[in-house]
Amino acid sequence: MTLHELAARHGVATSYLDYAGARVEVPDEAVVAVLAALEVDASTDAAIASALRHPAEPGPPPVVVVRQGEQVPLDASEVVTEGGVRRQLGPDLPLGYHQAGPTTVIVVPRRAPVPDGRHWGWQVQLYATRSTQSWGIGDYADLRTLCAATAAAGGAAVLINPVHAETPVLPLTVSPYSPSSRLFRSPLYLRIEDTPEYAAASEQVRAEVDALRPLVDPARIDRDAVWAAKQAALELLWPGHRVGALAAFLSPELERFGQFCALAEVQGPDWREWPAELAPDPERVAFWCWLQLLVDEQLADAGQGLDIGVLHDLAVGVDGAGADAWLLGDALALGVTIGAPPDLLATKGQDWGLPPWRPDKLRSQAYQPFRQMVRAVLRHAGGIRIDHVMGLSRLWWVPEGLGAAYGTYVSYDREALLGILALEAERVGAVVVGEDLGTVEPEVRESLDRNGVLGSAVLWFESQDGWFLPPSEWRRDALATLTTHDLPTAAGWLTGQGVELRASRDQLNRPVEEERAAAAAERQMLLAMLQHEGLLDDDLVLSLHRALVASPCRIVLASLADALGDLRQPNLPGTVDEYPNWRLPLADGSGRLVTLEEALGSEGVRRLTDLLRQVR
Repeated sequence: MTLHELAARHGVATSYLDYAGARVEVPDEAVVAVLAALEVDASTDAAIASALRHPAEPGPPPVVVVRQGEQVPLDASEVVTEGGVRRQLGPDLPLGYHQAGPTTVIVVPRRAPVPDGRHWGWQVQLYATRSTQSWGIGDYADLRTLCAATAAAGGAAVLINPVHAETPVLPLTVSPYSPSSRLFRSPLYLRIEDTPEYAAASEQVRAEVDALRPLVDPARIDRDAVWAAKQAALELLWPGHRVGALAAFLSPELERFGQFCALAEVQGPDWREWPAELAPDPERVAFWCWLQLLVDEQLADAGQGLDIGVLHDLAVGVDGAGADAWLLGDALALGVTIGAPPDLLATKGQDWGLPPWRPDKLRSQAYQPFRQMVRAVLRHAGGIRIDHVMGLSRLWWVPEGLGAAYGTYVSYDREALLGILALEAERVGAVVVGEDLGTVEPEVRESLDRNGVLGSAVLWFESQDGWFLPPSEWRRDALATLTTHDLPTAAGWLTGQGVELRASRDQLNRPVEEERAAAAAERQMLLAMLQHEGLLDDDLVLSLHRALVASPCRIVLASLADALGDLRQPNLPGTVDEYPNWRLPLADGSGRLVTLEEALGSEGVRRLTDLLRQVR
């Protein structure tokens, strides 16, 4: 009876293959620490022996997940369906969440919905997409404007950055990928003037609200200044809020979130530092719940007219100090964070600072926290893009104090999680896209394909054996883009800005001359492929997009930033304040700031739209 046996029982890896395919042994210290985060004592030989003597899951299983039409592997004879009907347990159960004694039976579809034909649209950083009417940050009204323009041109989808809720205490978290809660959405993007309370307010109150519009640095997105102004405006409108509408919208989960926000504004943003036995002000709880009602109303029709709709990005985790870590109890493993093992770009590994799901608690709770999260993101959505979708199979856990290189992988029930995703997507007719870039185990990609999860085809990465693949050889079941939020824009890639940016932040693993030469060679290889395929002309940015259009991928998305020639990438991984991550508004190739109205009327957007219309 060994540590390795105990680790295997709990899905904790004791070795793994690195980016180069070499076997790496995980230090025992890391394995013991990760097991401790799962409440398994492996600190001594006696503790290991004791843990192995006890069954991992005594009695009937808490949950079983089966595909529709499959036999349920249970001894029970009866089941109470989701609709409350008692019936025989058999392979003809309907889709949904049913109960057979103590076991939740989740019947999921064979696949998530996959769009017919091919479609095109835009991908944007919503905060950057500012109109003349927004308060220094792109907002939900700007999203509606973009969606309407896309639909009018024949487009089908708009992908936006995560709009999960942040803890509403200054200073706000800058990254949309480190949210406070994935169960709720950000009021930072509210268009104040579009709220029913603003319309019903007196002229004096509206004038006071209008006067709060912030004077902000036009070159940077200043979330703190924007939120301070918007919160002050919402406080003015709160006395006239619709009591009946709020009462009808409330849920136990929302009230708990409201309690967190009310406590955070008094006690501070980190619940782990709060004193015990706190009682939030009911009036403030109601205020924060009301903001979620306003958000819900402004997102309700955002994608109207689009065949697919708005694709909402799902961050891979949440802030351990934030609302979900407080709300979800032990469903998240505190004391460890997620990241990635060492590779060529991050030789010391990566620590993203976000606590992971506990696979054992997800299972014991019949995946209820995961179900709630997916349902929340899919509300008023045409689809969901799952950042680091490989995390549904395994995540790299980093024990506190050991460093990112000394973590290990923890496995999840991939088929169960993908099945639940497919079920929730089926219920609202939504598309599921997985960000499956980087090193992906073949069985993971096969499972994604089998479950109807579209992959991500990014032009820079569509290569094999050192050569760029012709677009005709790309996957059909994928969403195709030139780039991502963590990579250079089209103009930035063509001019080598990505290398220069990383060099200026000391992120290169070899001399800058070698990096420049490698980048230049890569560009030439890509342009040679485009020329061979008959896709190259003098407009290199359009030529790059022709590859997307020529591919068989089901969805093709272009970026407004690429249409305008913006040289700056939204985020530089491995930096926080060394680079203005997530704070860059839309601009053209000369650095001139561009409003949403100007972008939609620009020659670059018009020409790229004409090309995208060729997607069939």
